[in-house]
Amino acid sequence: MLKLGAVLDGKYKIISVIGQGGMSTVYLARHQRLNKEWAVKEISREYCENYEMISRQLVLEADILKKLNHPGLPKIIDIIEKKDVIWMVMEFIEGKTLKEVLKERGRIQETEVLSWGKQLCEVLSYLHSRTPPIIYRDLKPDNIILKKTGRLVLIDFGTAREYCYEKNSTDTTYLGTRGYAAPEQYGGMGQTDERTDIYCLGATMYHLVTGMDPSAPPYEIRPIKQINPALSSGLEKIILKCTQKEPANRYQSCAELLYALEHYTEIDDIYRKKQKRKMVVFGLSAVLTIASAITTVAASQGAKKVLSENYDYLIQQADDATLTQDKKQELYIEAIQTDATRTEAYLNLVEMYLDSDKDEETGSFTREESSQITQLKAGIDSKSNKGYSSTQKPLQELQTRNPDGYARVCYEIGMAYWYDYQVESDRYKNAVEWFQNATGYSDTAAIFVEIGQCRQNISKYEGQSRTTDVTKEYTNMWPSLVSLVEKINDSKDEDTKRLVWKEIVNTITNQAAYFIEVDKDEMQNLLQKISDSAEAELTDAYDSVKGELQDLICTEADYQDESFENSMKKAMKRVEAIRSSDEKKAEAGGKENDI
Repeated sequence: MLKLGAVLDGKYKIISVIGQGGMSTVYLARHQRLNKEWAVKEISREYCENYEMISRQLVLEADILKKLNHPGLPKIIDIIEKKDVIWMVMEFIEGKTLKEVLKERGRIQETEVLSWGKQLCEVLSYLHSRTPPIIYRDLKPDNIILKKTGRLVLIDFGTAREYCYEKNSTDTTYLGTRGYAAPEQYGGMGQTDERTDIYCLGATMYHLVTGMDPSAPPYEIRPIKQINPALSSGLEKIILKCTQKEPANRYQSCAELLYALEHYTEIDDIYRKKQKRKMVVFGLSAVLTIASAITTVAASQGAKKVLSENYDYLIQQADDATLTQDKKQELYIEAIQTDATRTEAYLNLVEMYLDSDKDEETGSFTREESSQITQLKAGIDSKSNKGYSSTQKPLQELQTRNPDGYARVCYEIGMAYWYDYQVESDRYKNAVEWFQNATGYSDTAAIFVEIGQCRQNISKYEGQSRTTDVTKEYTNMWPSLVSLVEKINDSKDEDTKRLVWKEIVNTITNQAAYFIEVDKDEMQNLLQKISDSAEAELTDAYDSVKGELQDLICTEADYQDESFENSMKKAMKRVEAIRSSDEKKAEAGGKENDI
């Protein structure tokens, strides 16, 4: 052991002892000519039982450090060897170890731990990027110095190794500190690699943020919110992922971990409002949601997982009720650009359009909003991190990589046009275009295509005189309506049935005069068939919508409380009245051409 005041190698004057352990002693020394302070690490056979092994480790440490240049690593200056003793001269790092900081504070604030974690990620990433990669293997508070500047420096490279991949190879010697060491560091359990350091960093962050030493019995790492509920679940998830037993289940690189730490709030567990638009729609949403979710499972590995977490954060932010619609729209579009293959942002965007208040009108779908939806299909401009502009076609990407999800999105957009679009002349045309993209996914979409095409044809003649040509066109449409009733009656979905019945009844009653050439008995039979089917098959669901049907069929207040059957009879009476009026006019010799 060197005496205070001694001069090592004629250059380094020993000032004090700054550290001492079972295998080595560290001195503070001053270079006599340069007047600069350095740290001198000493290994002596006199005080070390395994001198040969430890001295080799010190030489290895020196060899590693000489190749490195990073502000988070000490610089190696000199190595001095004599019989039975070896000294390594390195940069003196003024500060406290994180072990000492923990002893003073008990535990460290979450924000500071996150900052330190990012610094250590950068240091480890630098080590792992060397050729060959350097695996540190003993990351713990004892080996990390906090400088007065706030910068962390990683010290003690005695257990570090240059990584050399060999298939099916393992580390045969246990190196590291129990509690911080990854399972593969326990000899014979696999080869240490970059993911080993990620485990150690996770254990270190756990100790810092909780004050619970993982190297003390029972040598466990618990969810941090169990220890302190005020801590972030985002950080909890990061730590738990770092410390998975299987390396494949951890972050696969420090770059990936660094990203997660920089965006820890984005993976926090915050309640997400999932309020869905309520309208008379078929009840397949749960099934479709499951199908959509299944298609997004592939983004669960590596950087894709982080991307998914960022997507979730944007959705979460957009759920804030205090945000303006423009800001919500911006967040949903950003989420779509982040991952165009997931459906939630598309569906929430449409829902927002329908739920927003515009001029005291709720649930309208405007031309401007329609234009935004169209852009998602035609292409939107975006910029990369490097500033390059490009055009992204999210819906095209969704269609290619998630066909089921695309069909669902198309269906919901079709419904928005069908019920809520402000531009009446384009309503059914636009709805049909979107429904056509969902026909292979939903039988209901195919039915809406048929109804929509009928309605498109009907709209062509609205306001026109009831000429022979017009009524003939309506007569030609009649088989389509009959076919639709047959198709929907085979469905087991009551919501779908009532929606289609409503549309057909609405079409017949509102356009009764144009269907004048359709056989009266056929029309009556079709309406009666709908009535009988409704009475037979709809229970509670039917009761909830009965009033809506009555409103469509009979506008007179006197009939608001009548049964569905009576309302249908009223509809048929309305058709009969039109027929009778026409017959009387014809008998009078002057059948009129318009109504």
